[in-house]
Order: sequence, then C-alpha cells, then structure tokens
Amino acid sequence: MPIRPRRSALYMPGSNARALEKARDIAADALILDLEDAVAPEAKAAARDQVCAAVKAGGYGRRELVIRTNSVDTPWFMDDLAAAVEANPDAILIPKVSAPETLQQIGAQLNGLWAQPTLRVWAMIETPLAILDAEKIARAARDPRARLACFVMGTNDLAKETRARFVPGRAPMLPWLTSAILAARAYGIDILDGVYNDLKDEAGFKVECEQGRDLGFDGKTLIHPAQVGIANTVFAPDAAELDQARAIIAAFAEPENQGKGAIQLGGRMVELLHAEMAKRVVALSQAIGG
Repeated sequence: MPIRPRRSALYMPGSNARALEKARDIAADALILDLEDAVAPEAKAAARDQVCAAVKAGGYGRRELVIRTNSVDTPWFMDDLAAAVEANPDAILIPKVSAPETLQQIGAQLNGLWAQPTLRVWAMIETPLAILDAEKIARAARDPRARLACFVMGTNDLAKETRARFVPGRAPMLPWLTSAILAARAYGIDILDGVYNDLKDEAGFKVECEQGRDLGFDGKTLIHPAQVGIANTVFAPDAAELDQARAIIAAFAEPENQGKGAIQLGGRMVELLHAEMAKRVVALSQAIGG
C-alpha cells in the first residue's frame, strides 16, 4: 500500500471560517477540522455546517482532510457523523476511543450511512482505558468494517486523567506512548504524537518532535501553523539518511550480493531487514516530494 506522509497534522477550529480558508495554503500533510475541543457548545451546529461545506468545496490540494467529531457519548455525535459522511473527507477522527466495541459500533453506523469505501477512521487514544486496551483497539484494524487507519495520541487529556505532569523528556508518559506505538505497529496502522502546548518554545518543540520520531511516531499533531515547518523537517528523511538508504538498496542489488542475508557496507554489517527499512525511507521521501 502506498505511503501517505503524515508528518504534520494541524488542528483547525471548525468554528473559524477564516482559519478554514487559510488552511488551503498551509503546508501540513493533514488538516484536522475540529468540531470537538475547539468549538463551544452553542457553536457546534454552525461549525459542523461550516466544516462540511469547506470539505465539499475542496481546494486543499494533496492535504489529507480529517473531520474530528464530538465523542460518541455527546448529543452532537450522530449529527456530526452523518454530516461528515456526506462531506466525504479522507478520514473521521473519533475522540476518546477507549474500547474496540466503539470502533465496531462506528463501523456499523458508517455502513448504515452508506459511507464511501475510501473513508477511514482515526482513533484518539487519550484515556487510561485506551492505553490499557491499546492492543485490543488496534486489533480492530483487522476488520475492514472498522476502517481503522491511524491512532492519534491525546496527551493533554491523558495528563488530565492521570494527573501526570508535563516535564521535559515526558518521562511519565513514555510507557503509554510506547505501548500505543507497539499496538499500532502490530496491526499495521499509523500513529501520530500528541500536541506541544508552548507555542513560543520552538527549541523545546523541535526536541519533542525528534523524540517522537525516534520513538517511532509517523508525525505530530499541531495546534498552530507555525509548528508545521519543524514537524515536516524532523519527520522527513534528511539527506544523510536518504543517501545511506539508497546505498544499502544498491549494495543488495549488486550481482555478487544476490541471495545474501547480510553484507558488509562501510565497515558495518547490513542485513536484509535493513534493506527493507531503507526502501521505506526512500518511499517516504518520494511520497513527500509528490
């Protein structure tokens, strides 16, 4: 399946028409048009209409369009889901998914609404129960009816629910983040890191992006367009990594290395698994370049 870059996923408030218009020119890989946290209760219906109209109008280019609904236990959810299906974005992001049964229920509802086969479901992992059951939730990706394609970490909600503090290095959260990453990788879905709240701290944001990349995240969710450039750079292969990947692929393609499981390259042992990793690096770079 072709790789789709998700280095940067920018939350855009659904109630802000100007922001939705501006988003057409922001270089984020994905735009999460938000009907939940960014929208006051009295503005929910208007935001829903505005977001769905923007998705239908198009003009967002290659950006992946995702509508975040309100959670399933709110009075707005079913109207959000029906309107989103009609607008037909790339995906629908469901908040506070804490059990696989939620995804099974939503999959049935999407089929009942005659959602397009291409419509995917993203799941917010932002409760203690979601962390405890991350593997079971990710396992839903094996059922095509669930449409599950991506986990999105809700680190602010996790901090609220657990009383964990935000500290440099995120030590309190590392076990939760890695558990979710393992679950996502076990069932072949992407996973995006949570947001960074301090807009003025570019250095700290870059460090957290690098940490997320090294942990295995595909990208990072963002709260401001100013964060897009750093996320795009950090979660893309740099020139040295790309050169190394191409060298590994070329070395295994040499006639004398055909059929070998391991070879020497530049003074180190390189195995076939490294060649597979290298192919993904090249494919990601090509996907980013369009």
